This record gives sequence, C-alpha cells and structure tokens, in this order.
Amino acid sequence: MKNEIFPEELASRVVQSANIAVVVLDDPELAVPVARALLDGGVNAMELTFRTPTAVQSLRRIVTEVPEMLVSAGTVLTPEQVVEAKEAGAAFAVAPGFNPRVVKAAAEKGLPFAPGVMTPSEIEGAYELGCTRILKFFPASVVGGLGALRTMTAPYKHLGLRFIPLGGLKAENTAEWLADPLVAAAGGSWIAPAKTIAAHDFGAITTNAAKATEIAHAVRS
Repeated sequence: MKNEIFPEELASRVVQSANIAVVVLDDPELAVPVARALLDGGVNAMELTFRTPTAVQSLRRIVTEVPEMLVSAGTVLTPEQVVEAKEAGAAFAVAPGFNPRVVKAAAEKGLPFAPGVMTPSEIEGAYELGCTRILKFFPASVVGGLGALRTMTAPYKHLGLRFIPLGGLKAENTAEWLADPLVAAAGGSWIAPAKTIAAHDFGAITTNAAKATEIAHAVRS
C-alpha cells in the first residue's frame, strides 16, 4: 500500500465541517457570492464540480477571494483535471467513481483525493492505492442508503475508513447520515441548488446553509 493520499489534518477539517455544499457554477461571477452566502449560513466547505467549462476559473476565484472556505474540486475524471484542480488551489478533489489512473495522478501531484465507491471491490482498490482515510459514497440513496453503507463496510471497520455520502441527501435525512460514525461529512446539492444560484437568490442559499449547520450542531455537539 502506498502512502495515504488524504492527510490527517485535512481529514479532520472535513469532519469538523460536517456539511459539504455541492455546487455547479456556469458563471464565475457568481462563485464568490455563492461561497460567501454559504459561509454566512455556517457552511465552510464546498465541492465545486468540474462539470462546466468555467469551473476552474470559479475555483480560482473562491480560493483567492474567500480563503476561509475549504473548497474542493468535484467530478474530477481525468489526470488532466487533477492538474487543473491542483494548480487552481483546490484543497482536495473527489470523483463519483473509482478510476485508478486518476487516483495515481492525484498521488503523484500531491492532491488529496477521495474517489467514489459503491462496492467492496472499489473500497479495496482505493485502499490499495493509498485512500485509507476518506472515500466518497455515491450514489448514496440509489445503492441502499445508510443501511447499505453499514453493511458493505462492516468487514473494513478495523481500517477506520470514513465516507462522504452524496446522492439523495437532503435536509430531511442529513441528520441520520451525520449521526453515524462512518460518515465524515454529508455532501448536499440541496444547500445551493442550480436554480437558486441562477436566480441569484443568495439569501436562500444562506438559509439552507443555516439549516444544514443547525442539523450538524444538533447531531454532533
């Protein structure tokens, strides 16, 4: 097994954040207002997905202008995107699936990385490549929710792995996820949905972020 790809200090920050807002941005001009709206509601970690042509530009703006935000790059699917995320200043990167080539590229570039898993084989493959602290569990609701995560990871309990679930999380079920020690932080696209961002309704984003923060405090205080 290679050296851990996700530093302990960074993993602790992810756990302390509790909520990670998953954000898709088409307009870089909205990057800073969205990040600040999240912070105003108490959410200090976000995943900026690499699904748009301007994602890297948006990431750079947040890293530069909102340094208190722990911002990661999401949907990182290629070694080239690993380089882009690293150069833009992402604190770490995640992917919906487990691609060994991408994990190896992240390790080589020194970019903390959490690949997505949904099977025991993927967990073992990621662990072998140095992902021994945090993995992404996706798509969380489709593959059986928290019960599936508990069952699938039972043979690996002694390894101390923790997960960021994403896919189907919402205000109504976030508390259940956060209460489980397997969960490092809850990933939620409900906090800053695309329609809300497009409407420039930053107040609604702050309200959602405050709700997520309230849930985390109630569960983990």
